[in-house]
Amino acid sequence: MLLRCRSRTLDLARPCVMGILNVTPDSFSDGGLHSDRDRAVEAALRMVDEGAAIIDVGGESTRPGATPVATSEELDRVVPVIEALARHADAVLSVDTSQPEVVKAALQAGAHMVNDVRALRRPGALAAAAAHDAAVCVMHMVGEPSTMQVDPRYDDVVHEVREFLGARVRACREAGIRADSICVDPGIGFAKTAQHNLELLRNLRSFTDLGGPLLVGVSRKSLVGMITGRPAADRTVGSATMAALCVERGASILRAHDVAATVDAIKVATALLGQRSD
Repeated sequence: MLLRCRSRTLDLARPCVMGILNVTPDSFSDGGLHSDRDRAVEAALRMVDEGAAIIDVGGESTRPGATPVATSEELDRVVPVIEALARHADAVLSVDTSQPEVVKAALQAGAHMVNDVRALRRPGALAAAAAHDAAVCVMHMVGEPSTMQVDPRYDDVVHEVREFLGARVRACREAGIRADSICVDPGIGFAKTAQHNLELLRNLRSFTDLGGPLLVGVSRKSLVGMITGRPAADRTVGSATMAALCVERGASILRAHDVAATVDAIKVATALLGQRSD
């Protein structure tokens, strides 16, 4: 399976890692660590050296309870980092945003992909991504980060998430985005209880036939903390183990804070599954 990302193409015969680069003061496990441009670029280049194929740059926290930031502030955080990485990083550059103005500016600065927790539903976001021939990842979330964990309910979480993602893939195709430029993400931890998350993870293969690669983000999330009893900074082993199990269930892109550990977990999983691992 190939993912076309503007001028770059990812071969996903072997699953790959998307390294998380939060240039925010308040992200749940690494807020403030990369808020300076030079430190952010250094961290991104280190993730590339560790094996990340994609760097996902985000300027607004979407942790449960997070409050929005002004578009101007998000632009100030994200664009200089992407401009610098476009000159120095040998990786696909993704922007983690829902704002159409940020989508446009990030792609003009050199990003190849848009990763949107709101699945490109804000007016103008889908058109901006399509106009720049970007790859996109559409994720499932109900409500907003500030309220999404207030009593989330589903009759059938797997079916409802699958229906939502299928509809967003169709919207992307109708907007002119190529089928080989679309990823889907079931949104682990976004408007879901622990039991909802576990049900989705057990049934990841339900999302592998929606027309594009399956992207999953479990890194350091509260679900891992609930299972292991460990705080966010100590969830590397649990997160990497869960990433390997996601690969076994069909995930092609694993979004991760701890890139080296996740790359190793993927190598082990692909070797045991008989997939190409070099």
